[in-house]
Amino acid sequence: MLTEQNIREVLSGLQEPFLHRPLGELNAIEEIKIKEEKNHVSVKLLIAKTGTAEQLQLQTQVVNLLKEAGAATVGIRFSELPEEILSQYRQAEAEDDKGLFSPNNKTAFIAIASGKGGVGKSTVSVNLAVSLARLGKKVGLIDADIYGFSVPDMMGITTRPVVRGEKIIPVDRFGVKVISMGFFVEDNAPIIWRGPMLGKMLNSFFNEVEWGDIDYLLLDLPPGTGDVALDVHTMLPSCKEIVVTTPHPTAAFVAARAGAMAIKTEHEILGVIENMSYFESKLTGEKEYVFGKGGGQKLAEELRTSVLGQLPLEQPNWNEDDFAPSVYDADHKLGKIYGEIAQKVVKTIEE
Repeated sequence: MLTEQNIREVLSGLQEPFLHRPLGELNAIEEIKIKEEKNHVSVKLLIAKTGTAEQLQLQTQVVNLLKEAGAATVGIRFSELPEEILSQYRQAEAEDDKGLFSPNNKTAFIAIASGKGGVGKSTVSVNLAVSLARLGKKVGLIDADIYGFSVPDMMGITTRPVVRGEKIIPVDRFGVKVISMGFFVEDNAPIIWRGPMLGKMLNSFFNEVEWGDIDYLLLDLPPGTGDVALDVHTMLPSCKEIVVTTPHPTAAFVAARAGAMAIKTEHEILGVIENMSYFESKLTGEKEYVFGKGGGQKLAEELRTSVLGQLPLEQPNWNEDDFAPSVYDADHKLGKIYGEIAQKVVKTIEE
């Protein structure tokens, strides 16, 4: 014999057709009556809007479920949910629609910046993203260096994103979801755009890409403090930043500008990565400090942060079957250093 508790359990999981929340969560099962002699069940349900096709679909679902549960006949009445409930859930839905910018979003944004080009910022971005994915994190990577995009080539990506509905599906490589201007340019053509157009493309990368549930979204910024870097700082008030430099004093001096920009826009600097710290001879083991010494530490002191890691000059091991010319294997000497940097980043952000 059906009981009120049975019926409530059967109907609680059904989705309200407009707010897309379970009826039980909305307290939308307002009344249940059972006529035992006829095995008849009547219910009163609350939904956001009555007299609609969605109501008819829900009605059919309810009748089918209750008959499967043992009811001989079913009667249903509908009424509208109270305005306070509608307002509460519509506000939550509006926040969810903001995607990455929703207040409920738990994604940590990490911008990888440098003062000048040629210091290996994109290499750091790619390998840090891959290393975070190796730690089991859900990772996205935006190649925001719109003029100098290089991430697809560095990661050996040969496919392009697809469009599903109104969303762009990023390319997945080494467990990292990747989006880049390079996917939308034919034959490596130059980009001849002004600031506002760059901002629109960057905004599209945030809002029109189906990122899904990700823990970390890394942004490979263009070098310096130009339009795109400024747009990122404006769009992402809670972004964290890693500054990449070489040991050369001039590179560190210029990189300080990027760090100063982050501080002025109230971004937290996670630390400094010193790239090309030295070259180690495979024959003798002797270290040659090709670009000098001390730039990373000096920059960290100026920005009141720490050096996350020092990376020597060395090529990755290329695999012709799965070619990714800038990605270091996990057991490579540099791959291990990137793994240690990733662990420091996770510890800093999550603790």
